Amino acid sequence: MVVGKNPYVGLRREDMYHWERRTPLIPAHIEDLAQSEGLEFIVQSSDMRAYSDDEYRAVGLSVANDLKQCPVIIALKEIPVDVLEKDKAYVFFSHVIKGQSFNMPMLQRALDLGCTIIDYEKIVNDEGRRLIAFGNYAGLAGMIDTLWALGNRLAWEGIANPFESLTQASKYADLATAKEAIRMAGEAIREGGLAERVKPLTIGVAGYGNVSKGAQEILDLLPITDINPADLLEGRYPQDADHTIFKVVFQEKDTVLPLENDQPVELQEFYDYPERYRAAFERYLPQLTALVNCIYWEPRYPRLVTIESAKALYEGPQPKLRVIGDISCDVEGGIEITVKATEPDDPVYVYDPSTGNIQSGVEGNGPVMMAVDILPSELPRESSAYFSNILKEFVPEIAAADYSATFEELTLPASLKRAVICHRGVLAPNYRYIQQHLTKAADTTTAVS
Repeated sequence: MVVGKNPYVGLRREDMYHWERRTPLIPAHIEDLAQSEGLEFIVQSSDMRAYSDDEYRAVGLSVANDLKQCPVIIALKEIPVDVLEKDKAYVFFSHVIKGQSFNMPMLQRALDLGCTIIDYEKIVNDEGRRLIAFGNYAGLAGMIDTLWALGNRLAWEGIANPFESLTQASKYADLATAKEAIRMAGEAIREGGLAERVKPLTIGVAGYGNVSKGAQEILDLLPITDINPADLLEGRYPQDADHTIFKVVFQEKDTVLPLENDQPVELQEFYDYPERYRAAFERYLPQLTALVNCIYWEPRYPRLVTIESAKALYEGPQPKLRVIGDISCDVEGGIEITVKATEPDDPVYVYDPSTGNIQSGVEGNGPVMMAVDILPSELPRESSAYFSNILKEFVPEIAAADYSATFEELTLPASLKRAVICHRGVLAPNYRYIQQHLTKAADTTTAVS
């Protein structure tokens, strides 16, 4: 048993985003921690959380309007600047490790107040693999929303299709209900076939990790025929296109080519020296009906879809590509025409490659962009339970740590200590590079004022 050094651990409500209904710890798991580890929790009251205040009270937990008694606070998304409190330790997705400008004021405020921040995204093992995340829930919700967007786009074009019966993931009672709706759309394809104008209907999935697995879990509820990228390029389909959807999964070896054309794609070399490779994904775009992006992207890597490749694709008549479901949702990142992230109440927009303008909805020239950046929140209870089941194993050590100690003396397991972005108001050694982004943000603010 690890009895926490800190008298109370606080569970913060999420209030940065209207649509955020998830929680990092569900009632049953907090109850287990309280009983098995001797930890005491205070749950901040929320009328938005997918798990109600009464569900926490039902397992004997205290619910309060504030967390002033709690030196350690566990949250999910960013903490509003005016909510941060002096000398406290916060655990959440900080979204600062890429120097995200929109979160530099929050980070600077945390530094000024002498706070400690532990970021879920950087809780990794010795090999750098993330240990806590929402698994495949972004993929599950993202594929549901992409199919819904495809159905709406085709309907706007006057093409009857089985996806018209679908809605967004957030509007289903639960994941099981959503899956049943997808299966019914699949039965309509098997029985009635697809419209001539969309055959062969091809859906590409970029990536093969947990997010991709979630997306494919939904896609595979439909009548699917798997083909490889080479088959897609050559137009080789193993059966007639009347009653099936062709699925293509892209790996790195498909999306880039070496600068020296006679060399093979070596995965480790690509990760270590991406400058030795060039983008090669645009060759597939004319063959796809929908693209679902599940790839983590950094600026040093080639993009999948660029502004120029989108412009070239849409210069002539309506191309085959109708929808891009950018589940990874790096704004102006791997999909450069993802020019903004969206929320579930306004989830899609059309990007016009000829002008760079966007229009909410599914109407207009260009691909429909599905770019919801909090997709697991569309399945709030299931995704919260999944995340909580992992996080609960880390909570005792988080609660037991003495955050008044120096960073060198801070007794956290290596996986958690790697995730300490700042401690007692000072950037941790691995994250000192963020200072340049803080300085830039401050300079920008000064110049504007």
